Amino acid sequence: MERANQFVGQSLEFLDAVERTSRAAPMNRPVLVIGERGTGKELIAERLHHLSGRWAGPLVTMNCAALPENLIEAELFGHEAGSFTGASKTRHGRFEEADGGTLFLDELATLSSPAQDRLLRAVEYGEITRIGASKPVKVDVRIVAATNEHLPRLVEQGRFRADLLDRLSFEVVTLPPLRHREGDIAILAEHFARRMAVELDWPNWPGFAPEAMARLEAYAWPGNVRELRNVVERAVYRHQDPERPVEKIQFDPFKSPWSPLSSTPSVIAPEPEPAAAPVAAPAAAPVAPSSTDDFRAAVAAYEKALLEDALSRNRFNQRATATALGLSYDQLRHAMKRHKLTENASD
Repeated sequence: MERANQFVGQSLEFLDAVERTSRAAPMNRPVLVIGERGTGKELIAERLHHLSGRWAGPLVTMNCAALPENLIEAELFGHEAGSFTGASKTRHGRFEEADGGTLFLDELATLSSPAQDRLLRAVEYGEITRIGASKPVKVDVRIVAATNEHLPRLVEQGRFRADLLDRLSFEVVTLPPLRHREGDIAILAEHFARRMAVELDWPNWPGFAPEAMARLEAYAWPGNVRELRNVVERAVYRHQDPERPVEKIQFDPFKSPWSPLSSTPSVIAPEPEPAAAPVAAPAAAPVAPSSTDDFRAAVAAYEKALLEDALSRNRFNQRATATALGLSYDQLRHAMKRHKLTENASD
């Protein structure tokens, strides 16, 4: 099936983002797409392109985080033969490839400062200069950029150019995380499950058992729609009886009694309990370590346990967690980075 068929949902939050995208599509202006990983930022970029007057032109995608800093400018703007070691011939960059169409810049916040400077000129004047060239080249490109960072905060920290942000933010489409899309988890789960059932040549789709669906709807989904798809397809694929509803859901495919020991913390959110229970009393604080032979290590382990517990109880929302712990947002972020807990939390 086409990837566009994955663009599924009926929650007001989701439909508002789609409607904002559709209204911005005909405008020949830059658009910023903001959202957590797995929320569908690239699908939004495709919609912006295909509903625009540039639909017959190229849609060129570049992940700014996928290349070393010293190659990003050459990849974006191209280079002349002999401009640097290994540049044996002239090469057009992504801007020239996207001429007459749309250039989608994913992970925009990872661009280096020099690349931001050159991007600003390209957006402002509609021209780029290949590395090693003396004359600029005119390009007709619409920029759609995506990030999971809060760009105004990066501007305050001096990590992103304010004038570039001003140029790119004609419209900003912020995608809601799956945990805030009321009713969409069940719809998406059914959608992906039916697709997998067809792929497995099942005569019909038996559905999910109520307990299985309850677990899906209770999970925090730090990886959003992409993670949901993996979990659902894995559950259907492992199910052996197409006549009986799917009952078993495994959120963490790495969970095993034979998993190798590792010092790296898991980035997958804890699985919810199978049954929905009445509201319980607040969870007790993590138990302090019984051994203090290494005082620093014991304190660090206890601090990490407190953070993990608070993040879990606040559904991995960093701002809510900071409030619950009586910390500022920056204090919480510093503590999370120290314990390598930043992967599966959201703002």
